[in-house]
Amino acid sequence: MSGNNVDLIIIGAGPAGLTAAMYGTRANLKVLVIEQLAAGGQAAVIDVLENYPGNIQNKSGYEFAADLHQQAESFGASFLYTTVSSLKKEGKVFSVSLQDGSTFTAAAVIIATGAKPRLLDIPGEKEFSGKGVSYCATCDGNFFKGKKIFVVGGGDAACDEARYLSRLTDKVILIHRRDSFRAQKALVQRTINNPNIEVRYNTVINEIKGGNKVKAAVLANTKTGESYEDETDAVFIFAGTVPQTSLAGDLNIQLDENGYIITNQKMATNVEGLFAAGDVRSGAFRQVVTAAADGAAAAHHAAGYIDENFS
Repeated sequence: MSGNNVDLIIIGAGPAGLTAAMYGTRANLKVLVIEQLAAGGQAAVIDVLENYPGNIQNKSGYEFAADLHQQAESFGASFLYTTVSSLKKEGKVFSVSLQDGSTFTAAAVIIATGAKPRLLDIPGEKEFSGKGVSYCATCDGNFFKGKKIFVVGGGDAACDEARYLSRLTDKVILIHRRDSFRAQKALVQRTINNPNIEVRYNTVINEIKGGNKVKAAVLANTKTGESYEDETDAVFIFAGTVPQTSLAGDLNIQLDENGYIITNQKMATNVEGLFAAGDVRSGAFRQVVTAAADGAAAAHHAAGYIDENFS
């Protein structure tokens, strides 16, 4: 890649961004991927990626992400690991400024910044983060082998992570504020049938307590209002996600009521030449397979947009 001018800039290197990079380069575009942390996004912390089509070897999310990254690089995509400070558009050209003060321009941009774990915002959560409070079972689960663990949530992530933790201890308590799960039925059934997992429905955590580390949590029944304290060694929280759309305000990108970027079927936003893909997009299923599909579609239509407007 020569200079700071490229055809397509992709912000974010999760499954959506990496797939977009592959499809963009295969369309003969000069592609730059900018990632704040490491390639793979949330997929990188999946223990076993058992529901991705064709992944019969049950690779981990980390292995899968590494393969995607290697593919994108082999096709010719360039990568920068830094933070985007602003996204602007002058005429038809996009300008992306980085934390170090450098600037790159492109004919089209794909935002694939994903989403981060939603906090419970309760007393003790921030204080004990890294001291028993975690948002990643595969990252921190090994610290609590044989220990008592609370898992909070009712979606796919909560069930997946509870099942992973159940291989490390027989004392996993899954806390869910409703009386039924919103996760996929097959996943819920395997979770409920797991002898190492106890499910407490209609329950919320109101406070996390401890000294140097987590020692207990204050729970409450959502129907009776009964509150009680229960000992625990860890609290793993999977209460949904928050879209990473800090760049949206730079260009007045249209968002839905939950803050996700609105696109059409071509992954195009209300800003011409700007596309969004993956978990950051409104209406996304938030699975690795759909993120990859979003990325492919976004790159395909971005290439079409560039051909129509810059050829």
